[in-house]
Amino acid sequence: MADKDDKTEEPTGKRLEDSKKKGQIARSRELNTFVMLIASASMFLIQGGKIGKGLIEVMQAQFQLSREIIFDPVSPMVFFKQAMIDSLLLMAPFFALMVFVAIITPISMGGWVFSWEAIAFKPSKMNPITGIARIFAVRGLVELFKALLKILLVFAVAVALYKSFIDKLLGLSAEPLDQSVSHALNIIGVCFLVLSASLVLIAMIDVPYQLWEHTKNLKMSKQEIKDENKESEGSPETKGRQRRVQMEMSQRRMMSEVPNADVIVTNPNHYAVALKYDQNSNSAPKLVAKGVDLIAAQIRNTAIGAEVPLVASPPLARALYYSTEIDNEIPQGLYLAVAQILAYVYQLKAAQKNDWRAPLPPADINVPDEFKRD
Repeated sequence: MADKDDKTEEPTGKRLEDSKKKGQIARSRELNTFVMLIASASMFLIQGGKIGKGLIEVMQAQFQLSREIIFDPVSPMVFFKQAMIDSLLLMAPFFALMVFVAIITPISMGGWVFSWEAIAFKPSKMNPITGIARIFAVRGLVELFKALLKILLVFAVAVALYKSFIDKLLGLSAEPLDQSVSHALNIIGVCFLVLSASLVLIAMIDVPYQLWEHTKNLKMSKQEIKDENKESEGSPETKGRQRRVQMEMSQRRMMSEVPNADVIVTNPNHYAVALKYDQNSNSAPKLVAKGVDLIAAQIRNTAIGAEVPLVASPPLARALYYSTEIDNEIPQGLYLAVAQILAYVYQLKAAQKNDWRAPLPPADINVPDEFKRD
């Protein structure tokens, strides 16, 4: 296993994807806490008066029950049930916002991830020695620093808010009940919002740190990157076998086209090229198979077995072999030379069909100089 000091390379896409499958992604609890508090404080500030007024009305309704209702064995439960429903309806927007924020905030940083491996039971997590080591590790010290910073920050802001609102809080007792409750909720909402906003400093520190630490933990050594590439691409032996299989399959496909060819142009011993021409199309003749030495011999033997004519023309065979790939049309510069070969083949087939005298193979096939190969 590579030493941590050797892990200087950025994690690959595969490494990042594998860590995501394991549930190992960058998460900031401080960001989640900050957004949750800000959202709840904002909701409290906007809807706090309405919620408080509604709860007061629910409570007043419960205290105004008649003697007959109170001593009735069924009615108090009915009124209590209705009070619970009314209270929940008042708080429903608040609860819905909290659920929405709790889901969206983590997704905004690390994306949506669900991993059974991350929530699976691991005996190593129950080891007290490992737990103590984590506490005194760098991450544990960072968490301790953040906790102390939060305490100091919230305490300082709370003291400032206390000094700002102490007179207003003491004056609440002189106000009417409805106005006092509404005023108190407004003060609580403002204080709650300011205290929550103060945690933005913690979130601004924690988010970059979590991203940096996540990337650092996933960094790889040069050897790990080589091993990953080898694993994904396969060993040289595996790739060699794959190439051989692909070549064999390609050769089998090529040989299956030889019986359908119109003519085999040969060297005559070292080269063999199979040509096919569709007289009903506007396309040029197509090269369907080619080979040298052993493959050339296989092409010739297959052609003989399928009664495909063989025409010896060494310059043209070499020119076709080097200028045209399999399943491609021949170049324009070789049209005339190939036309002479095909004309001979058609005459030969007509002679065999009608029992005529076989024509002589063309002897003066002209191959342009730019296509000649030794």
